[in-house]
Amino acid sequence: MGAWFVESLCIEHDVAVYDTDRHKLRYFFNTHRFVSFDQISAFAPELVINAVSLQHTVAAFNDTLPYLPEDCIIADITSVKNGLHAYYQNIGRRFVSTHPMFGPTFASLKELSSQSAVIIAESDPEGKRFFRDFYASLHLNIYEYSFEQHDKTMAYSLSIPFTSTMVFAACMKHQEAPGTTFKKHMAIAEGLLSENDYLLSEILLNPHTLPQIERIYEKLSGLMEMIRRKDTGALHEFVDELRKNIRRDE
Repeated sequence: MGAWFVESLCIEHDVAVYDTDRHKLRYFFNTHRFVSFDQISAFAPELVINAVSLQHTVAAFNDTLPYLPEDCIIADITSVKNGLHAYYQNIGRRFVSTHPMFGPTFASLKELSSQSAVIIAESDPEGKRFFRDFYASLHLNIYEYSFEQHDKTMAYSLSIPFTSTMVFAACMKHQEAPGTTFKKHMAIAEGLLSENDYLLSEILLNPHTLPQIERIYEKLSGLMEMIRRKDTGALHEFVDELRKNIRRDE
């Protein structure tokens, strides 16, 4: 996603990219490519987007902060915000926290009108305005949540499908003639498991994830009992409830 931000912003903005892996810098064009913090200091950025995984986010900020102007806005794009609010409060810097809820695995990065992005409400007003304008230019659906609301929402919208897909993959065996539904689930599983391990663990270790997984276990246990009893009536009622759950209002 860091590379995507560089490529998306470099046409209308003066953009620089820094990476500890110098080999990755060769793929960027129309962009300053930095290999030292002194170069960042001389560039004097107005906004820095931290695009590393959550476990390295604070360390990357701490390494970079001494080289940034005092009024520079720092930004993260992590999928889980656990601990970041307290960090921002402690350092006293202007910040903006956002979450583009898409990636190269499932989304076409050239057509994003069906995708969403979250901007954290506690962020600096100027930082929020920048990302809101940027996301709007891509026709993204934009939502504003507090730090806590964001992580609770991600536990529902990401942890449930991630966990369900992992269970499918854990029980999977190759079939000579897989059906359509199986193929669709297989494509989702392949996409999910192509993601970075740290991203997967960030989502699943969200403090709000466990109650969602417990809900899955509760519903699965109920389904197992219906099957064990061969209770057709209960199964019909269960399926009808599922249809109501996924039905969208007209």
